[in-house]
This record gives sequence, structure tokens and C-alpha cells, in this order.
Amino acid sequence: MKIARWRDGGEVREGFVADPDVVPFPDNRTVASVLADGLATAQRLWAEASALPASARRPLADVELLAPVAPPSVRDFVTFEEHVEGVSAGVEGKSHVADEWYEAPTFYFTNPHTILGPSEPVRPPVTERLDFELELAVVISAAPGSDGSNLDADAAASHIFGYTIMNDWSARDLQGREMKVRLGPCKGKDFGMTLGPWIVTADELDEYLDEDGFLALRAEVRVNDELIGEDLVSNMGWPFPELVAYASHNSRVMPGDVLGSGTVGNGGCLGELWGRNAGLTPPPLETGDRVRMTVEGVGEIETVVGETVAAPQTARARVRSRARSR
Repeated sequence: MKIARWRDGGEVREGFVADPDVVPFPDNRTVASVLADGLATAQRLWAEASALPASARRPLADVELLAPVAPPSVRDFVTFEEHVEGVSAGVEGKSHVADEWYEAPTFYFTNPHTILGPSEPVRPPVTERLDFELELAVVISAAPGSDGSNLDADAAASHIFGYTIMNDWSARDLQGREMKVRLGPCKGKDFGMTLGPWIVTADELDEYLDEDGFLALRAEVRVNDELIGEDLVSNMGWPFPELVAYASHNSRVMPGDVLGSGTVGNGGCLGELWGRNAGLTPPPLETGDRVRMTVEGVGEIETVVGETVAAPQTARARVRSRARSR
């Protein structure tokens, strides 16, 4: 099944993609409510939607796809060793993967309020190093008998409703400054993240699982139709159920949460290539560039880079006396 949200005229609808059409959920259900109920509910609704008359459907080409989920939280991992090697070369001047990277899958939380639809233009901050990041993400649903906390990998797998493509936009110059403070990234990232074009339920991708439980999906990214990066998702250091399990440790994963794989290797972002090429080759993204991402078995998203948005000037920190009394 493919689950989507779309705008049809002035109305937002949610339901299934049944090529070449979209069909709304029965009973005015939403993606959020389906995720809260779990896969069995989605399967029942699909059976009901499939029996609806043709008049209930709309051509996919006539609607505007939105982000397929409005997530309550977004975690983004860094699980591709090759990506870490390349980016570290650009940041630190040498290719290096810290020993700590191998110990557990690291992630950061990003902004769920600036999610973009699959064809919605990105409006970046003022930056000289705008970059994309090609990722695959899981979308979490409820699972019988589980509250989403302290899961092992098997239990975590039952919470994976499906997958969607993620583009974690990055302003590398802002990000580089922020991370020297040993915290972040923040404004280098939180201006936009593209999700789409829909959620493909996990069972649709079972045929791509290798013997170790990794998804051997081909992922590609093009800028203005030029192939920039390509990789197999199975080159990640941990399979998705282990990412979900780790996120749940001493915490919880909730229906609608999105967890990104981190950027694929071999050119999944420009920052990796800048490190390997010891310079800004290929060049940073500019207004008008088209970034197209394709993940086998999932689909394709394409985004045009819009004009930058200047924000009010931020004051520097005040130098204070550090007095301990008043």
C-alpha cells in the first residue's frame, strides 16, 4: 500500500495512492489516525477503499502531493560510514570515523514544523553552501501490546509502518559554525526537510531485504538531471529495526514519528564530495536548481531551490562580569 496526503483545490485529503489515482480513506480517516491504529487498520481501510466507485477517485496527476505525514518528532541518524568519512575530510581536513560512531547509532532531533511536501520549493536561509542529503526514513505506527519504549529489534520492527524518502536540507556554513560549540546542528538544518512522495508500507519492500535484514534498495540523487550520488541503502551500519529500537531505549517512539537513515554514501550529499575533492566541487546549490531523489521501490521527489530568506540580525553574546552575588 501507498499512503499519501494531498491538496485538491482548497481541500486537503488523505488516503491511498492507487495508480493512476488517489482515493481518500473511508470514514474521513487521517494518516495520523491510521498510524495510531496500526497496519491492520490500514489493510482493512484499503479493502474498503478498493471497493469504492470510480467517482470517489481523483487522478494523481490532478492533485498536489503533500508531505505524507505530519510527524510529532523527527530523529535523523548518521549510519553510513562512507558519508562520515567524506564529510569529516571537509570539516577536519582528514577522513576519519570516530571510534564512538561504531558503538551505537547516533541521531539528532530536527524541526517537525518545517516539513516540506515532495514538490514544495525549499526557501533556505542566507547561505553560501546549500546542500541536500539523500535519505530513506521510516514512519512509526502503533503495534499490538507495545507502548513503544525500551524495544528490542524484533519488537521495533513491528512499529515500522512504512518508508518515505527524506531530503535533510543543510546550510553547511551555518552548520559548521554551530557545531564548533559542541551542540547542534540547529539553524544549519531546521529551515526545511522534504518528505515524500508517499509512505510505502513495509511489506511492499520485503523482497529487497538481504540475508542480514538490510534493505538493498538503490538510491540516487540528481541535480539539474546530472547524477551526483548513488548508493545501496543496505550499506548503512545498522538495519532500521535496530535504529528504532535504539531510539526507544529509555524513551519512546510514537505513531507518526519519522526516523531518517542518515545520508547515503557515494555522493548522497555535496558535503561528502567537497571533503573528498578538497574543494567545492560540485558547487553548492543555487536558486533555481532542481534536486531529484529516487529510491527503488519507494518513488521519487523533486524540489526546486527557491530564493533565500533573510532573517533579522542576531546580536552577539554580551560579555558579562560573572559576578556570583548581587
